[in-house]
Amino acid sequence: MAVLKFITNLGRGALMGSAEVVPGVSGGTLALIVGIYQTLINSIADLVLSVRQLVGLAPGKASTKTAVSTFKSLPWRLLIPVAIGMGAAVILGAKLIEPLLDEQPIAMKALFFGLVIAGTYVPAHMVTKVGGWSPSFVLLGLISAVFVFFLTGLPQGNMADPSLIVVFFSALIAICALVLPGVSGSFLLLTVGMYDPTIAAVNDRNFTYLIVFALGAILGLAIFVSLLKWLLENRARVTLVIITGLMLGSLRALWPWQGPERELLAPTDQIGIALLLFIAGAAFVTILLALERKFGVTEEQKDLLEA
Repeated sequence: MAVLKFITNLGRGALMGSAEVVPGVSGGTLALIVGIYQTLINSIADLVLSVRQLVGLAPGKASTKTAVSTFKSLPWRLLIPVAIGMGAAVILGAKLIEPLLDEQPIAMKALFFGLVIAGTYVPAHMVTKVGGWSPSFVLLGLISAVFVFFLTGLPQGNMADPSLIVVFFSALIAICALVLPGVSGSFLLLTVGMYDPTIAAVNDRNFTYLIVFALGAILGLAIFVSLLKWLLENRARVTLVIITGLMLGSLRALWPWQGPERELLAPTDQIGIALLLFIAGAAFVTILLALERKFGVTEEQKDLLEA
């Protein structure tokens, strides 16, 4: 059983890491679909808390004992395999998925379009369980969707040799998208022209670039994730409504037929393969959700439904 859980969590991490390589897909979206989203948010927030306790920035005096206790309480049996799976998928994805996106953009986008549109069912259904879709919440969801729709329509930037300061702040902003379903960190990097340099740094093992990027990402998580944890615990309904809107709006970035400036085009070629892969992506998520229904909702979904 322990080995099966390890492999399952490894697969969850791999799905999240693969999503982060694809502009337009958020790792947070996949975390929500596979049922570990709130657990990850809480774990990151508690990890930040342990550091604050260690240096005296948390309520009360600095305490190594308290910090160590918080650190040990994290669900490491989940986090370690998820982290391994994510890391491996990002490295392999940079080698495998990114070239496929260049060579078969219509097919790949259709696959992820189906995956994300089916996954939108998860937060939308949870909204119905915590109070339902009132007219005001429908409007809020639409506003969120429109915001991301226009964000994903911005033209791609180009930055061949970014400074380390730019790398740091790009990571700080993009990492927020990693943990927010519907907003893609890789897409934000693409918009500001930092996607290609970052993929190149991964492939070339440019450790100076990667260390600076990691430092920016860590700071971004520390700032953003605590707020997100509070929202999920205290404002679950409105947060899930916004997440649903963000996921729907992000579908614009995954529309298979787009022009060089991200303008949306009518379907022209590869319609058959695109439709087939769209169905495959949607079916994959549907199977995951069916398995979840069979074995019962996850603990974190219970927490959200009771919030």
